[in-house]
Amino acid sequence: MSLYKKINPFSKPNNDIGFTTNTSQILGGRFINKDGSYNLVKEGMPFWKRISIFHDMLTLPQWKFISIIVLFYFVINLVFAAVYYLLGPSQMSGLPAGDQWKIFKELFYFSTQTFTTVGYGHIYPVGDGASLVSGLEALTGFLSLAIATGLIYGRFSKPRSYLVFSDHALVGPYKDGTGIMFRFAAIKDKHTLTDLEVRVNVGMQVLENDSLIYKYFSLNLERSRVESMPMSWTVVHPIDENSPFSGFTEDDMKNADVELYVMLKGFDDVFSNFVQHRTSYTYNEILFNRKFVPMYRESEDGSVTILELHKLNVHEIMN
Repeated sequence: MSLYKKINPFSKPNNDIGFTTNTSQILGGRFINKDGSYNLVKEGMPFWKRISIFHDMLTLPQWKFISIIVLFYFVINLVFAAVYYLLGPSQMSGLPAGDQWKIFKELFYFSTQTFTTVGYGHIYPVGDGASLVSGLEALTGFLSLAIATGLIYGRFSKPRSYLVFSDHALVGPYKDGTGIMFRFAAIKDKHTLTDLEVRVNVGMQVLENDSLIYKYFSLNLERSRVESMPMSWTVVHPIDENSPFSGFTEDDMKNADVELYVMLKGFDDVFSNFVQHRTSYTYNEILFNRKFVPMYRESEDGSVTILELHKLNVHEIMN
């Protein structure tokens, strides 16, 4: 039986999510990475036309951002120190005599002071060349610090969802039948999204007119919206007669190259703005005959509910 015939005829395709339906063009594995970025590399135009330094600096992981700032600061001061050194000791006043390493070290420190516009004054330029270079460095440092301040503010002020998703989606019992489900939770204390809405689409490979193509379906959910989410939310798609997964086995999921696309949108009252979050689950991240264990409990004195974030991925196998 072809994969297309396995799909319920009442399932309405949704080919408006931005992905191609031509299987021959799909070579790169999953469409959306777990972190929400698209699994896509663009070619055909020069690198400098395809990048956005400002956007990249705002979206870099924190350790990379800090590393770039520190590396830039060290390298730019090293370059200016080398220029001062090449101009010669006669261009500077207050340099130690003799040891060339000590001279270069003092020029490096002078460069850091000029770059940050501190200027302690025990070393200062006396030649026209060094004075011109130090003036250029002061301007460069002023502009660099302004840019770095803007980037730091942009990273701090950028709205974030602060949501963490389960590593796997599960197929397990739901009411009187089965459902496919995943869950997520807000990880920050006192950080709650309101008017939260979730959409889940699925892409799968099917045989149609003797050709393999991808079809996309919007999944009906147990609920697609909540007013607020202070705890966790288990998103469930009931596998009923209207589901494209009706009758699917684990092997069918693999053969159809199934991938779930998850899109969340909610309002953050701290940033007074909407935030979005994307992720996906491929067929090898969908486990059958499992169910999640509860991830919250009551405190010992019964006065508060405790959300156990370490249990987000904990599930049990059904007999």
